[in-house]
Amino acid sequence: MIFPELDTPAVLIDLDIAEANIDRFQAHCDAHDLNLRPHIKTHKLPMLAKRQVQAGAIGITCQKVSEAEAMISEGGIDDVLITFNILGTGKLSRLRAIADKVRLSVVADNTTTIDGLAGAFSDADAPLSVLVECDTGAARCGVATPQAAGELATYIAGQPGLTFGGLMTYPPAEQERFVQSWLTEAKDLIEASGLDVPVISNGGSPGMWQAQDVPVATEYRIGTYVFNDRSLQDRGVCTWDDCALNVLVTVVSVPARNRAVIDAGTKVLTSDLLGLDGHGHVLGRPDIEVAGLSEEHGVLMADSINLKVGDRLRIIPNHVCMVSNMLDEVQLHRGDTVVGPCPVAARGKVR
Repeated sequence: MIFPELDTPAVLIDLDIAEANIDRFQAHCDAHDLNLRPHIKTHKLPMLAKRQVQAGAIGITCQKVSEAEAMISEGGIDDVLITFNILGTGKLSRLRAIADKVRLSVVADNTTTIDGLAGAFSDADAPLSVLVECDTGAARCGVATPQAAGELATYIAGQPGLTFGGLMTYPPAEQERFVQSWLTEAKDLIEASGLDVPVISNGGSPGMWQAQDVPVATEYRIGTYVFNDRSLQDRGVCTWDDCALNVLVTVVSVPARNRAVIDAGTKVLTSDLLGLDGHGHVLGRPDIEVAGLSEEHGVLMADSINLKVGDRLRIIPNHVCMVSNMLDEVQLHRGDTVVGPCPVAARGKVR
């Protein structure tokens, strides 16, 4: 039986694999003279954030103010970039407190966000670094043109309590040439206006091995690489052996020869498909499809399911970042040896 001492469903993290993933991509960035700033929204664990910094990362990326608070509460992290428009007096007050503890930078793609930041930092001892978020094709947040990036950079530079920190983008996959052109044009326009562009922050796990193909970037942000998942394996970014996180489940019912039910549904595996068929990869049983999920049940299908009640399986999720936020704790192990539980410090930190 797989880890019989653990109750299921359980999220397992093999530290040997996670650490190898950290070291491998850090070496890739070092070889291409590219600063690495990993995104902690994947693992939400201060211990792994510290391990990433120890390996050579210049700091970390957080998506929300509360994530940053959780990461710095245990110490060992002194450089944080928050890549989300921050609005509201409560968040801005907490942002000031974070800035007193670490080197902090944020992003913005509109003047309303910038005005709020300026109001919160106008009397700060040191200015807040603000990067312009750029939409280079992923169609999420970000200004739409290099010209708009230049205008917003000038606006930031003119606000009390703020300093223009550079450019940031979440790029579309396999569009490195276009991203390079877009960011280079924006950089040239801004420098022509008399401003320096000290940081150009690019990043995303799907394009991790092509990070060097956007040489205008000074740093690369990446999250999923620490664990990897089915979506990255499907893209050819990693192998199953590179997947450090999987979900340990128990078969609770075998109602038909082609169907079994497990004790993990959307509250553990999540419903993300990311264009894939099924909701995960069953290790050792590629013939099985995780065909359906309800809140607490997962339905497995195969021509011959060949499982019995009480059997244990391990499933690599489609999207590992979602799974990290589902449970209060994860179970750490090294190979076949259980290390013990670890609380997910930034779980539920979405504000």
